[in-house]
Amino acid sequence: MLELLTWAVGGILFVLSGMHLYWVFGGQKGAKAAIPSTGTDLLFTPSKIGTSIVAVLLALAAWFVLELGEAVPFRFFHFFYSYGAGLLTCLFILRSIGDFKWVGFFKRKKGTVFAKWDTALHSPLCFLLGTAILMMMLLRMA
Repeated sequence: MLELLTWAVGGILFVLSGMHLYWVFGGQKGAKAAIPSTGTDLLFTPSKIGTSIVAVLLALAAWFVLELGEAVPFRFFHFFYSYGAGLLTCLFILRSIGDFKWVGFFKRKKGTVFAKWDTALHSPLCFLLGTAILMMMLLRMA
């Protein structure tokens, strides 16, 4: 069970990191579904630096998950597995809950491209990632 969760969560996080790199290097597919909007205007325009930082953080989270699940021999994050797993669990679950206006399960703004994808994919995926990381941490401690 731990091995399956490890590779699934780590793989998803690496794919998400790759998507952000795609956008950094000029890719446009999926961008409207990834950024909250009012319906006519984006709430913000992500910078290349900001998107690069998100890509790096997602890749580091993926590596952390692979370490947590003991899928890789090199240990970089071993000194804070429980804190890191707790932090990632909280971040992903809080993202799935959202801000109660633009993002998350309880958002009020509906009907935009982002809102549709957020309801169908982004929020459920964040909840599943957070839950899976929590399960990995608990399985590791058992």
